[in-house]
Amino acid sequence: MEKGDAARRRDHIVNLLSSYGELSATALADMLGVTAQTLRADLRALDEAGIVRRRHGGATLTSATENISYQPRLAVSRDEKNRIGAAVAASIPNGATVALGTGTTVEAVARALTNHEGITVATNNIHVVLALRTAERITVLLAGGEVRLRDLDLIGAESLEFFAGLKFDHAIFSVGGLSGDGELLDFNLDEIRARQAISACARTRTLVVDHAKIGRQAPHRWGRMQDLERVVCGGICPIPLKESGRRCGCEIIEV
Repeated sequence: MEKGDAARRRDHIVNLLSSYGELSATALADMLGVTAQTLRADLRALDEAGIVRRRHGGATLTSATENISYQPRLAVSRDEKNRIGAAVAASIPNGATVALGTGTTVEAVARALTNHEGITVATNNIHVVLALRTAERITVLLAGGEVRLRDLDLIGAESLEFFAGLKFDHAIFSVGGLSGDGELLDFNLDEIRARQAISACARTRTLVVDHAKIGRQAPHRWGRMQDLERVVCGGICPIPLKESGRRCGCEIIEV
């Protein structure tokens, strides 16, 4: 129980720092309703994980221009990402074709798909391949290109050509951040090009985001949530964003 509370509180800290940029330890403790001692322990754990940088009595995310590395991202909102994965997998019928992008939330979707039969998965995410390695009734196609060892994904011209040649049922991808206006935000132009190619290769496009991504800033914008068919998000999606999406025909699923 205590461990789960600490994980949720630390997810909340990441979300607050994504929204505000930098906050003092006092402000964070007040927002969370915890003691200064508890807050210091949370910031120390997040700092050791490489997610948060403590300085001058406050904290920021490690970088406003670069996403945090894979292992710390895997630990953020783990239960929430698993719920998102289960919800997306439940909407995918056996026999479907599915393009999966990069990111730990998309990886959770892959894990939830392992009991499906007869589906074909195309991906540029080696973590997705590893998640599906025991799923003998699933066909996995892996894009070519340059391997980014930091995240174990494939980018570059070969990856773009791979997805451009597909005509799939579903494309499932994440983003670095989702603005309050529904803008899709990211940190890396190569990653953006890959995500655009993935989203363009399928009839139904699903964005998956945990709550820490909503309101999180990133330097590049490349699309709008309102133009997609579906968004599956953890927690409560802000009402203005939800209403804007639904007016445009974008289904919002909260888990």
